[in-house]
Amino acid sequence: MRRGVLAGCLFSALWCYSLGTAQAQEWTRFRGPNGTGASDCTTIPVQWTETDYCWRVKLPGIGHASPVVWGNKVFTFSADPTTAKLYVACHAAEDGRSLWVRDYATTPHRIHDRNTYASSTPTVDAERLYVPWTTPEQLLLRALDHAGQELWTCNLGTWSGDHGFGGSPILHEDLVILHNAQQAEQLEPGQRAGQSSMVAVDRRTGKEVWRTLLTTVRTCFSTPFVRQSSSGEPELICANTGDGIFSLDPKTGKQNWAIKAFDMRVVNSPVEAGGLVFGSNGSGGYSGNYLVAVRPGATPELVYRLKNSSDVKAPYVTCFQAVGNHVFLFYDKGFAGCIEAPTGKVGWFKRTDGAFSGSPVLVRDKIYCIDEEGVVWVIAADAHEYRLLAKNPLGEGSRATPAISGGRMFLRTNSQLFCVGSRNQVAANWLGGCPSASAFAGR
Repeated sequence: MRRGVLAGCLFSALWCYSLGTAQAQEWTRFRGPNGTGASDCTTIPVQWTETDYCWRVKLPGIGHASPVVWGNKVFTFSADPTTAKLYVACHAAEDGRSLWVRDYATTPHRIHDRNTYASSTPTVDAERLYVPWTTPEQLLLRALDHAGQELWTCNLGTWSGDHGFGGSPILHEDLVILHNAQQAEQLEPGQRAGQSSMVAVDRRTGKEVWRTLLTTVRTCFSTPFVRQSSSGEPELICANTGDGIFSLDPKTGKQNWAIKAFDMRVVNSPVEAGGLVFGSNGSGGYSGNYLVAVRPGATPELVYRLKNSSDVKAPYVTCFQAVGNHVFLFYDKGFAGCIEAPTGKVGWFKRTDGAFSGSPVLVRDKIYCIDEEGVVWVIAADAHEYRLLAKNPLGEGSRATPAISGGRMFLRTNSQLFCVGSRNQVAANWLGGCPSASAFAGR
């Protein structure tokens, strides 16, 4: 009974974020509609075997970039780990056949041993795919049409980062927006300092529209989302070490507000739950990681901070999963948990035998997350107790996040793309397995 009430509250909360549009479902960016990671599909299985895959294909190169989907096309980004050659690929959602592959020669450069040259998730709209990457000298953003033809390339300037790049773009109205957080401290001899910024370009031409300089001096990988402010205006929410959690006007880049919240690197992306914005920071040692809950507004308020302890762990790489007034956590080093968003009260906390770098997604009342060994964990979105429903091995390591569209889930390992779900339904609609993802897009 209690779980049923929770599920009902979840769907009501998600519906409140709806723009009321009824387009075909798409998964256009990292963690899907507005970064919520939420889908209402009914055709995604909880447990499966090899015989249940709709299809699986080998990708060119390797990468941690998550798939994105528009209509019957699934787009992926990969790279050769030795030569740094980049591959942008498109597969048919219905059967996995290769539609096209574009490759781009680049120069090998320093990246973290847990990173790849293709860790940025592209974003896609009805006409174009937008893919960012770095070379040793510059940060590029390239647009291709759905047939793989190049439309424009924007050089966003010099790039500096000791861990490599991992920023993922988003779309807002006619703008492609990218968090360009660079390294400006602890540089090696001969390495130049970078200038961090948030950059917006015209999606049709690639012409830069605005650029807002940021104060962070550490490479961060947070992807923004857009929420409605108390005045009803959209605001771009993002996070990094120097600026903390901050809000920009997505049309102009002007800062609305910011609150200093972090002293370590920010890798994951903020989410909103229970009227608060959540973010976290940490380091490879994990001992000092902590999460924060901020009340957004002209005078933002740090409501609480939860530091790693025996009761809860703050994720470093993985993103939070908001479910109504609760936040679910998958910790990088083998823990999972749930907290009450308004108060920070811990609902449950559990040690697992999986380490996580990919982020979770919500499918109705279940949460899916791929661990680093390539095992898809499925747990109940239950605020009161940990309930493991299934563990589905993919057979290869993964640090990517699932995409859900057209009644199917697309799962990316280091070098493969899998599809599981309805075999009979590719383009779902309100009468089928999946309502429009755009119904959850306008917060």
